[in-house]
Amino acid sequence: MSRSPGRKQENHKISRELFVLTYGALVAQLCKDYEKDEDVNACLDRMGYSIGIRLIDDFLARSAVKKCRSYSETADIIAQVAFKMYLGVTPSVSCNSAAGNEFSLILDKNPLVDFVEELPAERASLCYCNLLCGVIRGALEMVHLAAEVTFLQDRLKGDAVTEIGITFLRKPEDRKHRR
Repeated sequence: MSRSPGRKQENHKISRELFVLTYGALVAQLCKDYEKDEDVNACLDRMGYSIGIRLIDDFLARSAVKKCRSYSETADIIAQVAFKMYLGVTPSVSCNSAAGNEFSLILDKNPLVDFVEELPAERASLCYCNLLCGVIRGALEMVHLAAEVTFLQDRLKGDAVTEIGITFLRKPEDRKHRR
C-alpha cells in the first residue's frame, strides 16, 4: 500500500498541535507548582537547556550544515534551518551590535502560543516560551559557543513581535591554521 503525500503532512500537523497543547499544560502546571514567575522562567530555561544539549546531535545529523565561520552565519543557521526544522517557522535575523556578536531572532508567528490568548494579569513577568531560550543556549554550548539568550519582546505581553536576543559571550578568535 502506498501512502498519499497529504497524509504525512497531516500527521505532522497533529503532532505539532499535540506538542503545543502539551507545552501549555506543562507551563500551567509549573505556574501551579511555583509561586514566582522568575522560578517558572528558570525552570523552563533549565528544561530547554537539557533539550538543547541533546537536540544538537539530531540537528547536526539531519541538517548536514557545515561549520559556521562567523556569529552571523550561526544566527542565520539557527533561524533558517533549526527553527524551520523543529518549529516550522523561519524568524528574521537582525544584528544588534557593531561588534557582530549580538543578534535578534524576530518571529512574526510563534507556534508555541497558538492556543494562548493572553497571560493572566498576575503572571505579567512570566516568560511563557522561555524553553526556547534554553534550547538555543544548550545547543550552542554543545558546539562550544557560549551565549546569553533572552526574550526581548513577546506578543503575549502586547509587543508587535516575538524577539529572542542572542549575545555570543566570547570574542571571535582569529586562529591561524597550520598545514
